[in-house]
Amino acid sequence: MAIPQKAKAHGGTGQLRIIGGQWRSRRLSFPEGPGLRPTPDRVRETLFNWLAPYVEGARVLDPFAGSGALYLEALSRGAAMALALDANTSAIASLRQNLDLLKCSSGQLLHADALRYLANQPAHPFDLVFLDPPFHQNLLEPTCQLLESEGWLATGAWVYTESEAAPSQLGLPGNWRLHREKKSGQVHYALWQRDA
Repeated sequence: MAIPQKAKAHGGTGQLRIIGGQWRSRRLSFPEGPGLRPTPDRVRETLFNWLAPYVEGARVLDPFAGSGALYLEALSRGAAMALALDANTSAIASLRQNLDLLKCSSGQLLHADALRYLANQPAHPFDLVFLDPPFHQNLLEPTCQLLESEGWLATGAWVYTESEAAPSQLGLPGNWRLHREKKSGQVHYALWQRDA
Protein backbone atom coordinates (compact mmCIF):
# COMPACT_ATOMS: atom_id res chain seq x y z
CA MET A 1 0.00 0.00 0.00
CA ALA A 2 1.40 3.40 -1.00
CA ILE A 3 1.97 5.85 1.81
CA PRO A 4 0.21 9.14 0.99
CA GLN A 5 2.71 11.94 0.64
CA LYS A 6 2.05 15.25 2.26
CA ALA A 7 1.26 17.78 -0.45
CA LYS A 8 3.66 20.68 -0.68
CA ALA A 9 2.14 24.14 -0.78
CA HIS A 10 4.59 25.14 -3.47
CA GLY A 11 6.63 22.57 -5.28
CA GLY A 12 8.83 23.37 -8.23
CA THR A 13 9.21 26.51 -10.21
CA GLY A 14 7.17 27.89 -13.08
CA GLN A 15 8.52 30.05 -15.88
CA LEU A 16 6.99 33.04 -17.63
CA ARG A 17 8.21 35.14 -20.53
CA ILE A 18 7.65 38.87 -20.91
CA ILE A 19 6.34 39.46 -24.42
CA GLY A 20 6.92 43.16 -25.13
CA GLY A 21 8.41 46.42 -23.91
CA GLN A 22 11.76 47.10 -22.26
CA TRP A 23 12.08 43.57 -20.82
CA ARG A 24 10.89 41.79 -23.94
CA SER A 25 11.84 38.07 -24.06
CA ARG A 26 13.08 38.05 -20.44
CA ARG A 27 12.27 34.76 -18.72
CA LEU A 28 11.37 34.87 -15.05
CA SER A 29 10.46 32.22 -12.52
CA PHE A 30 7.64 32.03 -10.00
CA PRO A 31 6.59 29.43 -7.40
CA GLU A 32 4.09 26.85 -8.59
CA GLY A 33 1.08 26.43 -6.37
CA PRO A 34 -2.64 25.68 -6.26
CA GLY A 35 -4.66 28.07 -8.39
CA LEU A 36 -1.55 29.74 -9.80
CA ARG A 37 -2.01 29.78 -13.56
CA PRO A 38 -0.23 32.56 -15.44
CA THR A 39 -2.15 34.08 -18.33
CA PRO A 40 -0.82 32.24 -21.42
CA ASP A 41 1.51 34.11 -23.80
CA ARG A 42 -1.04 34.11 -26.64
CA VAL A 43 -3.77 35.57 -24.42
CA ARG A 44 -1.38 38.17 -23.00
CA GLU A 45 -0.31 39.18 -26.49
CA THR A 46 -3.94 39.63 -27.55
CA LEU A 47 -4.77 41.61 -24.40
CA PHE A 48 -1.83 43.98 -24.76
CA ASN A 49 -2.64 44.50 -28.45
CA TRP A 50 -6.10 45.62 -27.30
CA LEU A 51 -4.55 47.87 -24.64
CA ALA A 52 -1.64 49.22 -26.72
CA PRO A 53 -2.67 52.92 -26.61
CA TYR A 54 -3.53 52.86 -22.90
CA VAL A 55 -0.67 51.18 -21.01
CA GLU A 56 2.10 53.78 -21.20
CA GLY A 57 1.83 56.16 -18.26
CA ALA A 58 -1.09 54.22 -16.72
CA ARG A 59 -1.63 53.49 -13.03
CA VAL A 60 -2.14 49.71 -12.84
CA LEU A 61 -3.72 47.49 -10.17
CA ASP A 62 -3.43 43.69 -10.06
CA PRO A 63 -5.35 42.45 -6.97
CA PHE A 64 -4.66 38.72 -7.62
CA ALA A 65 -1.13 39.00 -8.99
CA GLY A 66 -0.08 35.33 -8.70
CA SER A 67 2.89 34.85 -11.04
CA GLY A 68 2.81 38.56 -11.90
CA ALA A 69 2.65 37.90 -15.66
CA LEU A 70 0.16 40.72 -16.40
CA TYR A 71 1.64 43.09 -13.81
CA LEU A 72 5.21 42.69 -15.13
CA GLU A 73 4.05 42.96 -18.75
CA ALA A 74 2.36 46.30 -18.00
CA LEU A 75 5.48 47.65 -16.26
CA SER A 76 7.64 46.46 -19.16
CA ARG A 77 5.38 48.40 -21.55
CA GLY A 78 5.67 51.70 -19.70
CA ALA A 79 3.02 51.79 -16.97
CA ALA A 80 3.79 54.71 -14.65
CA MET A 81 3.22 52.60 -11.55
CA ALA A 82 1.66 49.26 -10.70
CA LEU A 83 0.39 47.80 -7.44
CA ALA A 84 0.19 44.02 -7.04
CA LEU A 85 -1.65 42.28 -4.23
CA ASP A 86 -1.62 38.60 -3.39
CA ALA A 87 -2.54 36.55 -0.33
CA ASN A 88 0.21 34.04 -1.17
CA THR A 89 3.48 34.92 0.61
CA SER A 90 5.61 32.91 -1.84
CA ALA A 91 4.08 34.67 -4.86
CA ILE A 92 4.81 38.12 -3.40
CA ALA A 93 8.37 37.12 -2.42
CA SER A 94 8.99 35.83 -5.95
CA LEU A 95 7.59 39.03 -7.50
CA ARG A 96 9.82 41.11 -5.22
CA GLN A 97 12.86 39.13 -6.46
CA ASN A 98 11.78 39.66 -10.07
CA LEU A 99 11.36 43.42 -9.59
CA ASP A 100 14.85 43.54 -8.04
CA LEU A 101 16.25 41.50 -10.91
CA LEU A 102 14.67 43.92 -13.42
CA LYS A 103 15.80 46.95 -11.36
CA CYS A 104 12.22 48.22 -11.40
CA SER A 105 11.26 50.92 -8.89
CA SER A 106 7.74 51.66 -10.20
CA GLY A 107 6.23 48.38 -8.99
CA GLN A 108 4.65 48.13 -5.54
CA LEU A 109 3.82 44.84 -3.82
CA LEU A 110 1.58 44.00 -0.88
CA HIS A 111 0.92 40.68 0.81
CA ALA A 112 -2.84 41.18 1.24
CA ASP A 113 -6.26 39.64 0.76
CA ALA A 114 -7.72 41.53 -2.22
CA LEU A 115 -11.32 41.83 -1.00
CA ARG A 116 -10.30 42.98 2.48
CA TYR A 117 -7.80 45.47 1.06
CA LEU A 118 -10.26 47.00 -1.44
CA ALA A 119 -12.97 47.26 1.22
CA ASN A 120 -10.83 48.84 3.95
CA GLN A 121 -7.99 50.89 2.46
CA PRO A 122 -8.24 54.48 1.18
CA ALA A 123 -8.87 54.23 -2.56
CA HIS A 124 -6.59 55.69 -5.23
CA PRO A 125 -8.07 55.61 -8.76
CA PHE A 126 -6.36 53.26 -11.22
CA ASP A 127 -6.47 53.48 -15.03
CA LEU A 128 -6.04 49.78 -15.68
CA VAL A 129 -7.00 46.78 -13.53
CA PHE A 130 -6.21 43.10 -14.15
CA LEU A 131 -8.65 40.64 -12.57
CA ASP A 132 -7.52 37.04 -12.80
CA PRO A 133 -8.60 35.55 -9.45
CA PRO A 134 -8.46 31.83 -8.61
CA PHE A 135 -11.41 30.10 -10.27
CA HIS A 136 -14.43 28.58 -8.47
CA GLN A 137 -14.07 30.81 -5.40
CA ASN A 138 -16.64 33.50 -6.30
CA LEU A 139 -14.05 36.26 -6.13
CA LEU A 140 -14.57 38.11 -9.41
CA GLU A 141 -17.99 39.72 -8.89
CA PRO A 142 -17.41 41.03 -5.34
CA THR A 143 -14.03 42.41 -6.42
CA CYS A 144 -15.63 44.27 -9.32
CA GLN A 145 -18.35 45.69 -7.08
CA LEU A 146 -15.72 46.95 -4.59
CA LEU A 147 -13.62 48.51 -7.36
CA GLU A 148 -16.67 50.45 -8.52
CA SER A 149 -18.29 51.34 -5.19
CA GLU A 150 -15.13 52.24 -3.26
CA GLY A 151 -13.60 54.59 -5.85
CA TRP A 152 -10.70 52.47 -7.13
CA LEU A 153 -11.34 53.23 -10.82
CA ALA A 154 -10.46 56.35 -12.79
CA THR A 155 -13.00 57.77 -15.22
CA GLY A 156 -12.80 55.61 -18.36
CA ALA A 157 -10.68 52.94 -16.61
CA TRP A 158 -10.04 49.65 -18.39
CA VAL A 159 -10.69 46.37 -16.55
CA TYR A 160 -9.50 42.98 -17.80
CA THR A 161 -11.23 39.84 -16.50
CA GLU A 162 -10.40 36.14 -16.76
CA SER A 163 -13.15 33.78 -15.68
CA GLU A 164 -14.60 30.31 -16.02
CA ALA A 165 -17.96 31.89 -17.02
CA ALA A 166 -18.83 33.83 -20.16
CA PRO A 167 -18.72 37.64 -19.73
CA SER A 168 -22.50 37.88 -20.17
CA GLN A 169 -22.95 35.71 -17.06
CA LEU A 170 -20.69 37.68 -14.73
CA GLY A 171 -23.07 40.29 -13.34
CA LEU A 172 -20.51 43.11 -13.31
CA PRO A 173 -21.33 46.78 -12.61
CA GLY A 174 -23.89 48.18 -15.04
CA ASN A 175 -21.66 51.07 -16.13
CA TRP A 176 -18.92 48.75 -17.40
CA ARG A 177 -19.09 48.38 -21.17
CA LEU A 178 -17.77 45.16 -22.73
CA HIS A 179 -15.11 46.19 -25.24
CA ARG A 180 -13.63 42.86 -26.42
CA GLU A 181 -13.95 39.21 -25.45
CA LYS A 182 -12.41 35.88 -26.44
CA LYS A 183 -12.16 32.33 -25.17
CA SER A 184 -9.06 30.17 -24.84
CA GLY A 185 -9.76 26.58 -23.81
CA GLN A 186 -12.06 26.80 -20.79
CA VAL A 187 -11.05 30.39 -19.96
CA HIS A 188 -13.12 33.41 -20.96
CA TYR A 189 -11.23 36.67 -21.08
CA ALA A 190 -12.65 40.11 -21.65
CA LEU A 191 -11.78 43.79 -21.62
CA TRP A 192 -14.24 46.26 -20.13
CA GLN A 193 -14.28 50.04 -20.07
CA ARG A 194 -15.83 51.93 -17.21
CA ASP A 195 -18.37 54.53 -18.31
CA ALA A 196 -18.53 57.16 -15.58
